[in-house]
Amino acid sequence: MIELPYGRAPYLLDLAGREVTVVSPPAMPPPPPVAEVLEAALASPIGGGPLAERVSRGARVTVIISDATRAEPRDELLRALRRHLPAVRWTVAIATGTHGPSPVEALGLPADLGATLINHDGNRSENLVELGVTSRGTPVRLHRCVVEADHVIATGCIRPHYFAGFGAGVKAIFPGLGEAAAIRTNHALKTAPGSRAGIVDGNPCREDLEEAVALVPTPTFLLNGVCGPDGAIHAAVAGDLRAAFREGVARARSWFTVQAPRAPIVVASDVLPVSASLYQAAKIAAAVAELVEPGGMLVLAAECPDGTGPLSVVNEAIFRIGVLPRLAPGVTIHLVSALPPSVVASTLTTYAPSVEDAVRHRAGPVLVLPRASQLLFQVAP
Repeated sequence: MIELPYGRAPYLLDLAGREVTVVSPPAMPPPPPVAEVLEAALASPIGGGPLAERVSRGARVTVIISDATRAEPRDELLRALRRHLPAVRWTVAIATGTHGPSPVEALGLPADLGATLINHDGNRSENLVELGVTSRGTPVRLHRCVVEADHVIATGCIRPHYFAGFGAGVKAIFPGLGEAAAIRTNHALKTAPGSRAGIVDGNPCREDLEEAVALVPTPTFLLNGVCGPDGAIHAAVAGDLRAAFREGVARARSWFTVQAPRAPIVVASDVLPVSASLYQAAKIAAAVAELVEPGGMLVLAAECPDGTGPLSVVNEAIFRIGVLPRLAPGVTIHLVSALPPSVVASTLTTYAPSVEDAVRHRAGPVLVLPRASQLLFQVAP
C-alpha cells in the first residue's frame, strides 16, 4: 500500500502485482525554528545594509505576502519584519496575481495585524498604476500600494515553480500585485524552451518578471524562506531582490533534485494547497511531463476540493500552453479527484474513478511520484 498526498486526506494506493517504482523527496533534517532562520537572514542581508538602516522611522512600508494558494508562515514573516522596523506605517498587500481576492481567514495572519490590508484584485483597474512595458512586450501595471510606499518588502518561500524556475523573489510584486491581463502576457512565455522548473538565468518568463519589477521606482527588499521538499523552511535569505533570491535558489536546488526513470504509466500527486484545484494541480502535471513515455498515461491524483478554477483559464492558459506541449506524443492525462465526471469532461483531462481503475488495463511498469510539484526531476539513464 502506498500513501499518496491527495487533498484533505491521503489516497491509499494499492498496486499489488504491478512493477512499481516510487520516487520520493530526499530526506531532510528537522527544520530549525522559523523565527531563528528569519532573524539570521535579516541580520546578514545580501547586497546591502540592514533593513533598519534602509527605512526611516515613520516611513510607509508595503509588505507583500502570498495568498492562500501557497503554504507559508505569514505570521512569522510579519513578526520578523516588525522586530526590525518597529516604528513604521504598515500596509500588508496580498499577492493574488490572477487568482482573485484571497480568503483572508485562510492566511494565518496575526490578530494584531496593525496595518492597512489590501486584498489585491488584478481584474480591477481603479487601483492600478502603469509603469511601462518590458522588452518582451509585457505591460507593467501594478497596484498603487507599490509606488505610493516609501519601501516595498517582498516575502515568500523559494521552491520550484514549473515555468518561472523557482517561486518567490520578484514574483511577490509582479505577478503578485499585477494586472491580470498583463500577467497573462508574461505567462504566455511559459511556452519558451527555457521557461522550466529549476531554471532561473536564461528563463524568459523569470527574466521578464525581473525586468518588469525593475521599473518600480520604490526601494525594495526581499525576505524569503527557503523550503525543502518536506514543505518546511530550512533556511532564509534577505536583501537585494535578485541577489538574495539567487542565493536562496542555490541553497534549495540540491534539496529538490532527484533522479527518476521514464515510464509508460506515471502516477503523480502532491499536498494541499497544490491539490486544492485543477488550476493549481496543473503544476503537478507539468513537473512530471517529461517522465511519461510516448503513448503513455499520466494519472493526476488531486482531490480538487475547490473545484477546477476558472475553466477557460485552466484549459487554455494553463493546460493547453503550459502542460500539453511538454508531453510526448500520444500521452493522455487521467484525473482522479472529487470532481464529478461531468465537470472533468469539460476539462482537458479524462475522468478516472480511481488510480487503480485508470492503470488496470495498461501494461508496463508504474512510476509513482507522491510530491511531484516539489521536485526537480533528472531523467535516470
